[in-house]
Amino acid sequence: MADHRETAQPETAQPGPIADERELLLAWLEHLRASLLRMLEDLDEEQARWRPDGALIGVIGIVNHLTHVERRWIDGRMLGEAVHRSEAEFSPGPELTVPAAVRGYRERGAATAAAVRSMEVTRPCADGSGRDLRWVLLHLVEETARHAGHADATRELLDGVTGR
Repeated sequence: MADHRETAQPETAQPGPIADERELLLAWLEHLRASLLRMLEDLDEEQARWRPDGALIGVIGIVNHLTHVERRWIDGRMLGEAVHRSEAEFSPGPELTVPAAVRGYRERGAATAAAVRSMEVTRPCADGSGRDLRWVLLHLVEETARHAGHADATRELLDGVTGR
């Protein structure tokens, strides 16, 4: 499917210095979310699901997975709600459209930010793991960065578009 146009998308600006630790972590998480969503721009439904030789995950699957990851860590691990993991989140069916995936990820991001702002960074997870909100935020930054790179590679293989 790749035509290797080798076009670069404009880079999103990195967060500047922020003294408040919680806000700094949220800013980096939002920056990474925006970078990931840029990889979905201009893709149709088929392209958003494309996987090179059936490997990796389609860009829409990455967005859907990270939406669920944030819910599991914030609503589940931090707030103690019952949440479940499903392998189906990596390969969503046609009922999840690109606009719906984008909207869901943005809504989850807003819910994450609201929940995080209501807690101290030293608040322990409700799951008894010994982790705290600071650890969870760093993990979400790490997980989002890893998958944003994955989406960048998938998009480059798909049509040559690169960028952050």
